[in-house]
Amino acid sequence: MSGSAKPKRRKAAGAALRYEHVRRRPSAWAQAREKASRGEASGGCLILLAAMAAAVGFAFMVMTWGSELWGDTAPAWPGNGYGFAAAVGAVLPLGLATVIVTLDRMKWRTSPLRSLGWVLASLPGVAACFLWAVVVFATFRPRHHRDWGSACHSRGNPCWVHVEYPYVWAVGLLSTVLVAAALITVLVRIANAHEKTPSA
Repeated sequence: MSGSAKPKRRKAAGAALRYEHVRRRPSAWAQAREKASRGEASGGCLILLAAMAAAVGFAFMVMTWGSELWGDTAPAWPGNGYGFAAAVGAVLPLGLATVIVTLDRMKWRTSPLRSLGWVLASLPGVAACFLWAVVVFATFRPRHHRDWGSACHSRGNPCWVHVEYPYVWAVGLLSTVLVAAALITVLVRIANAHEKTPSA
């Protein structure tokens, strides 16, 4: 017979090799930036938690120590409540000056141990400012007059303080201004003296 048979079809070529896409490794800069962003996030969370803890502790101290400071300590202070207010008013600029002077001397890159010592040296100033805030906030009366009940007028509480010492705010503010002005004058004179001193 003649060659009438159909020619066989050629097999299809095999599937081309497939190469999986290999992810490029991030550069060192990208890795450092990612680590920095993670560090900033964790640092921000720690700062937020510390601020919340400080706020809770501050509110607790105002509620527990405020009435004791004004009801027991202030009447026994030289000058009674007004002398106490004057002393507390002087605490704020002194505490702030301590914090500013000590923290200004920190140099973490060159001397971390000495900087840590300056941080510890600033803690008394921080405590003084914290005590000032506790004493001042303990005299805040409720916003609404209807809340000025027996608890507010009991010994050492805000309404009692304003009845016993109606000018306590003026005395405390005047003391703060005078002490702050004296500190600024002293610092300016010290700075001028350093400028006039010839360098070796």
